[in-house]
Amino acid sequence: MTYRRWFVVGAAFAVIGALVAAFAVFYGNFSPRGYVEDRYTRAAAQDIGRDAVAYTSSKSPSQVADEVTDTWTPADEYVDGSGVYLRYDDDSVVILPVAAGSLILLERLSTAYPRYHSTVGNHWGWGRGSTVRGGGPGSGK
Repeated sequence: MTYRRWFVVGAAFAVIGALVAAFAVFYGNFSPRGYVEDRYTRAAAQDIGRDAVAYTSSKSPSQVADEVTDTWTPADEYVDGSGVYLRYDDDSVVILPVAAGSLILLERLSTAYPRYHSTVGNHWGWGRGSTVRGGGPGSGK
């Protein structure tokens, strides 16, 4: 093969790669937030101020939680009669039962933890990872 043919083959692969990357960016789910936004029905009337963005599903909270956690493993999960509380590095997904299925609330962890602390208490670790202690120098003291 000549250099020109290698150049054409290389350019073709570059174009195909760029198309695949563009498709992934526009149609991919790169977070639990994106997963919920793509799969459930937006319910703006159920938002909690500017902090928690609401979605609904006709499925039960446990079914919705299974769908979300099968795709995005949470750092912590707490389940009780009031709902399912999923903690991720930066976000929370709170799934509450309603008469017609589930209310799904997406919220930054910085506002969700204080809001749900009375429910999740010490079940949710704080910060990245799954423990309350940071693991830095002097941890465990």
